[in-house]
Amino acid sequence: MRTRPNVLAGFGSLVWLFLVGLPLYVMLIATFQSRADYAANGPLAFPERFILDNYVHDLSEGFGQYFLNTVIVTVSVVGIVLLLVPPLSYAIVRSRGRTTTAVFRLFLLGLAIPSQAVIVPMFYVISQAGLYDNLIGVILPTAAFAMPVCALILTGVMRDITPDLYEAMAMDGASSRRIFLQLVVPLSRSGLSTVVVFSALQAWNGFLFPLVLTQSAETKVITMGLYDFQTEHGVDIPGLLAAVVLSMLPILLVYLFARRALVQGLMGVGGK
Repeated sequence: MRTRPNVLAGFGSLVWLFLVGLPLYVMLIATFQSRADYAANGPLAFPERFILDNYVHDLSEGFGQYFLNTVIVTVSVVGIVLLLVPPLSYAIVRSRGRTTTAVFRLFLLGLAIPSQAVIVPMFYVISQAGLYDNLIGVILPTAAFAMPVCALILTGVMRDITPDLYEAMAMDGASSRRIFLQLVVPLSRSGLSTVVVFSALQAWNGFLFPLVLTQSAETKVITMGLYDFQTEHGVDIPGLLAAVVLSMLPILLVYLFARRALVQGLMGVGGK
């Protein structure tokens, strides 16, 4: 039996595709035009000739250093989160003590405290520690504010692991360390992927901590470097959009490769 095509749904899909595709089209074609051509032809005009000058200029005028700094911050934050959060989540799931529960609840208070509310004492602490205008001073608070959400995700994933598996390995004489490495970590891959993507996004798109805790051009990250395209005489829109494209490509690739695990981890079915 042949079903009738859903014309309304098809039309709605085309409208949605247009709404999503138009901003991407405007952004991409602008990066292949000169500033003069963009001003003369408008944002919707197809380029008469494609040039890569905007990308070359961005990379040669300091944006490459901002990109490298952002990569260092992101990799470091993800590394800290992966080093600390999985063992913490495992201890929370396996422990039945009131102390562990109280510590977990205290740890989750970080979800209710926005970074804007503590930026002044954070600035004081970082300055007193001698980490002002240093990438380490950006990495540590970024990782700290990413950890509560990551711990919440991983504890949910680890609780989905069947208790019989824990008991079976314990009866075989496996230590807690062996159970964690050989059972929990492999069965928590989707949750770990979610944690990686989330913490990477937090670090890559971070703006407040780099704004307040850094100053020199040597420690600028991408979100701060985008300000360089705005001058007192105007904004270099093609150069700015080329920088935006360069800045979003790495994190977009991370999301494309980990999107399925990301969705599963957020649904709490990663251990199934």
